[in-house]
Amino acid sequence: MTRQNQIAALFLCACSLSYAAYAADDITIANFDGADYGAWKTEGTAFGDKPAPGTLPTQMNVTGFVGAGLASSFHGGDATTGKLISPPFVIERNFINFLIGGGKDEAKLGVRLLIDGQTVRTATGPNDREGGSEQLNWTNWNVSTLKGKSALIEIYDQSTGGWGHISLDNITQSDTPKQSGPAQRVITATQPWLLLPAKNGGPGRHVTVSVDGKPLRFFGMALADEEPDWWAELDLSQWQGKQVTIATNNLPDGSKALEQLQQVTEIPNQAQTYNDPARGQLRFSSRVGWLNDPNGLVYSQGQYHLFYQHNPYGAGGGNTLWGHATSPDMVHWTQQPIALYPISPSDQVWSGSAVVDKNNTSGWKTGPNDLIVAAFTSTSRGECIAYSNDKGRTWTQYESNPVVTHKSDGRDPRLLWHEPTKQWVMAVYNDDTTIKESSQRRGVDFYTSPDLKKWTYQSHSGGYWECADLFELPLENGQKKWVLTDASSDYRIGHFDGKKFIPETPLLAGMATPQGAAPWRGFYAAQTFSNEPKGRRIQIGWFQSHTNGKPFNQSMSLPNILKLKTTPLGPRLTWTPVPELESLRAQTHHLGKQTLVETGPNPLAALKGELLELRAEIDPGTANEIKFNLRGIEVIYNASRSEISVGDKHTFAPLQKGKLDLTIYIDRNGIDLYACNGLVFMAMPIYPDANNQALSLSAVGGVAKVSRLDVYNLKSSWK
Repeated sequence: MTRQNQIAALFLCACSLSYAAYAADDITIANFDGADYGAWKTEGTAFGDKPAPGTLPTQMNVTGFVGAGLASSFHGGDATTGKLISPPFVIERNFINFLIGGGKDEAKLGVRLLIDGQTVRTATGPNDREGGSEQLNWTNWNVSTLKGKSALIEIYDQSTGGWGHISLDNITQSDTPKQSGPAQRVITATQPWLLLPAKNGGPGRHVTVSVDGKPLRFFGMALADEEPDWWAELDLSQWQGKQVTIATNNLPDGSKALEQLQQVTEIPNQAQTYNDPARGQLRFSSRVGWLNDPNGLVYSQGQYHLFYQHNPYGAGGGNTLWGHATSPDMVHWTQQPIALYPISPSDQVWSGSAVVDKNNTSGWKTGPNDLIVAAFTSTSRGECIAYSNDKGRTWTQYESNPVVTHKSDGRDPRLLWHEPTKQWVMAVYNDDTTIKESSQRRGVDFYTSPDLKKWTYQSHSGGYWECADLFELPLENGQKKWVLTDASSDYRIGHFDGKKFIPETPLLAGMATPQGAAPWRGFYAAQTFSNEPKGRRIQIGWFQSHTNGKPFNQSMSLPNILKLKTTPLGPRLTWTPVPELESLRAQTHHLGKQTLVETGPNPLAALKGELLELRAEIDPGTANEIKFNLRGIEVIYNASRSEISVGDKHTFAPLQKGKLDLTIYIDRNGIDLYACNGLVFMAMPIYPDANNQALSLSAVGGVAKVSRLDVYNLKSSWK
């Protein structure tokens, strides 16, 4: 080739490259950055009259869109429906790329490409279960065989349930496909724990953990692409030496999420974790993650077992399974490996209970240990049974699960042994839509079984909510009554014959409302221990203490003894703290009898502390108010109204034999108050000022007599 021909060839090649680059430029179909939808047409209300600027009211944080806006069908929430339809355009490139997020339901929710009125391509969002995130990710359609044809894009939303919305942005024609693909990492399990990097408020991703190719764990979590806020924990102990694959969806380019996975021999920084300034020091909370309802409270072989609703992979709800902790005294708790896991991505393990099958009625007992049997709600199946022969460490699910199903909304099975009829009873919430009277539809169904396997429906008791508990208690005269309570802690007292509960009282207010309307709640879904060794009826509830921005969230209440007390209004429940809490007393201050006057000295002036127990007995005398200030939290008894308040929350508190008796616990994350011989119980998630340890007591408007005033400085239950 001559030099002139070489130059000519180079020139033609350059021109060709220039033309090819120009020809390959992306063509924008829509970027949704304008003040309205332009030539796009809307139907219905789901897409509003203009693009969303990002996150809409009540929506989780929306991420991953490009520019100033996106097309979202969340205008008005998940219940709205509608369409967003493009003007016609000619397909000129090999691919149509777009960012998509929201719900997953191709029949009702998504985006489709139409040619001559026929659907030729479709896509839907990634989220079809609780959890997930509002992140948009790249996907594409290969339209190379459709080039030159006229087409429309229709974004549609006919879904009205959870995740009933779709999000789209940056729709472009291109010769280069864009795709946010899944990512995975394969490890050989050599240590008992795998730490996963977590980012509070980050985009949620679906994670699947497979062992030797079999998917065994399914959860959503906000994996940290860069520096994590904290580390979630995955138990590898039963998979040692096996190949474990951790797979997730739609990691952005450059994400370090899987790269940061760490195998460790033990959980690091546990002492620091349990001493966090926001963590309660007198009550149980999970090491990391979210908890709510206590489940499966049972005593066996020297240990109190506390199972609980738990999300170990995030500080919010979701991924629900059964966490597990044990204690010799209900005060000092040790977290154990997770007990019950979901069986599929669409499953969660909801609330339930546990018993000891002393007579091996089920036939499942092997070995010397107690046979512990649990009942729980599997959201994909119904009410299920599992059992353990190794002190609750590992569990076998009954092969014929579920044992009970519901036509509508049912959950939270409570097991108990009914001695007079020699049978097992299951009390389980059910919304029975066949009942004509609407107030009775929601209630408790009762089933019976000789062996925990085959269950027979017996009756329905209406007027209750979820998380039922049923137990028998004696009155002072020895007469026994049955108590049926629900998650609210409200209850009825009556008779139970093993098949049907017959109430003898109206619905009575529970925690914080002994004889009045409920002013406030911070205590929910309480359950009592089965097989308690001293025959006591001991209750623990969900103490709703929020710890935003921390690796852990929520905690359990103090354990309380329930009794029945005769009052002028009839029998009533009482709550008193278990005496085992006295083991936390580090310093004792018996201040003896005191006279309180408005301008008199403060009998608590010389005392201070962070963790406290206070016990007092006071005759209000002529005083209008008895006022405590405990680390900045005001506790006031109003004599004229017979009312006690904590902060701005209050409840009726009648004097007992002319005196006010009080027991108060102050923790880092709340206050627990008992009064009126246990008729008043207030569990209050309040965070005292960490810098204020001062205490005071005074009378207002008169003179009061203190016959007992004891203060105890407490030590942490975690030490």
